[in-house]
Amino acid sequence: MKPKKNPQQDLNKKSATYFVFGLLMVLAMTYVALEWKTFDRSHYDSISMHKPDLDITEEPPIFQLEVPPPPKPPVLPVEIEIVDDTDPVEETDVIAIEVNTETEVVDVSEFEVIEEEEEVKVIWKTIEEVPVFPGCENDKDKRACFNKMMQKHIKKNFRYPELAQELNQQGRVSTQFMINRDGSIGAIQKRGPHEILEKEAVRILSKLPKMSPGKQRGKAVPVSFSIPITFKLQ
Repeated sequence: MKPKKNPQQDLNKKSATYFVFGLLMVLAMTYVALEWKTFDRSHYDSISMHKPDLDITEEPPIFQLEVPPPPKPPVLPVEIEIVDDTDPVEETDVIAIEVNTETEVVDVSEFEVIEEEEEVKVIWKTIEEVPVFPGCENDKDKRACFNKMMQKHIKKNFRYPELAQELNQQGRVSTQFMINRDGSIGAIQKRGPHEILEKEAVRILSKLPKMSPGKQRGKAVPVSFSIPITFKLQ
């Protein structure tokens, strides 16, 4: 039986060539595998595809700025005015008293000692016997009667200054005055929103009548009394 293999198609003739070619392919693949470099994929592409969250609100930062203090005003030199001194100089003669053995010693008992009574000022809340307003002599509660008569006096003598009305000035004037030992009205202190209103409050209180003085431990003493006067535009 004849062999069916073609002698011209013998693969063993080129086996060395195929071996060398395969070896080169393996070396090339090994080299490529060793030199292959990979990089991480950027995640910005995935973020850019997302929609922004509209619920997120950012608060602006708060900065505290320190304002420098204003510069101090320049100090001007004091002007010295030279004045001719033409006034006569009055000289005081000092008489020296020399003490010797013949000087008479004065007895202490011959001197009269005058005791000055210390002035005691009492406020309205602590006074034992309050000053009596004219017309409240027979009233049992003299404090309440005093306050009632004061309000009546202010309403009777109240007059809104025209200049204050033009300037649209209004507010409350706090006043305090002293009822002296003889029942007369002493110094009046005031504090209000405008000088015009303060003057009107002083004018009203200066028209107060003379009263019976307040007493502390049976003696007449000065008593301070405070009352506010309100000026209000209609």
